[in-house]
Amino acid sequence: MGGDDMSDTGQGALPITVRNVTKTYGDVFALNDVSLDVKSGEFLTLLGPSGSGKTTLLMVLAGFTRPDSGSLKFGEDEMIRTAPHLRDVGMVFQNYALFPHMSVAANVGYPLKLRKTPKDEMDRRVEAALETVQLGGYGERGITQLSGGQKQRVALARSIVFAPRILLMDEPLSALDKKLRDRMQIELRHLHEKLGMTTVYVTHDQREALTMSDRIAVVNHGRIMQLATPQELYEQPANRFVADFIGDSTFLDVTRSGSALGAAGTTLKTTRHVPDGDGLSLMMRPERLHLISGKPAKDENVFEAKVSELVYQGESYLLYAHLTDGTEVAVRGAMRAGTFDALPKQGDTVQLGLGVDDTVLLAGEDA
Repeated sequence: MGGDDMSDTGQGALPITVRNVTKTYGDVFALNDVSLDVKSGEFLTLLGPSGSGKTTLLMVLAGFTRPDSGSLKFGEDEMIRTAPHLRDVGMVFQNYALFPHMSVAANVGYPLKLRKTPKDEMDRRVEAALETVQLGGYGERGITQLSGGQKQRVALARSIVFAPRILLMDEPLSALDKKLRDRMQIELRHLHEKLGMTTVYVTHDQREALTMSDRIAVVNHGRIMQLATPQELYEQPANRFVADFIGDSTFLDVTRSGSALGAAGTTLKTTRHVPDGDGLSLMMRPERLHLISGKPAKDENVFEAKVSELVYQGESYLLYAHLTDGTEVAVRGAMRAGTFDALPKQGDTVQLGLGVDDTVLLAGEDA
């Protein structure tokens, strides 16, 4: 029953077009000439550190913040001057913003009540929305009787009950414990696939963004640093800021002599694009480095290092070592029976390999 009643929710999904949007608070740019295209039915995440501008951009989309300049279109319609309640947007807030004195059904039905929906239809749509978020039969319960995860589902049901064409979510999982949060990430992703609404999601959690998104816009200092798929962001970061924010990395300064590139005493080979200019960095991710036993392969860069620490992590190990220039790097490897005992110990000299396909050179933060 629930699936039938909610099946048309995303059929009118709209693309979002942001052009040259700027918002300042005094001398500070919360948004600095931001342009962004969100495809119809896409799940796009705004990812960045605190104060980066991601929530300000979401509030511009919702209509709660008026930018100083720029254009915002849902489909073909300009929305900058449209009031929030006239934008046909569902919103899930970080703190859920539920009414504690009202039942679950009354909370979910509130947007329909504002729209003067007939009671029979409202009851049907509320139950359908609750079924969609796996809370069928919970309508008469009080909000205070629910767990954190259940409250999050009620907030989500309320945001989709009136079949909006765009869904906005502001860090909706941040209050949940890690295990529940991980499960809800997958559930939200499946729900998006079922409903098909254009969704813009805000988080500062890079793993959450990688797990859930069709594309990710990395935001910093009120600007979009890179807009790409999760795989493109991780494998081909546009600059050092993106590489540092997505995943764990160590960066080595790269020297350039003619066409020759070097770092930490090693002449570098790479199959990747090499940016122009000086100020290059080599990105070294722990899972892409490996311990060399025997003769190095031809298609890898080799670094001499001395082991400083070895950490057992159950399914994997983390080995820390200092390169010849003093930089500490980490190597992550899979743990199998007997692996840990056979690993080098503190003080041992080792060779670390980095495949030429994994040798990523980056320009500076804002390049």
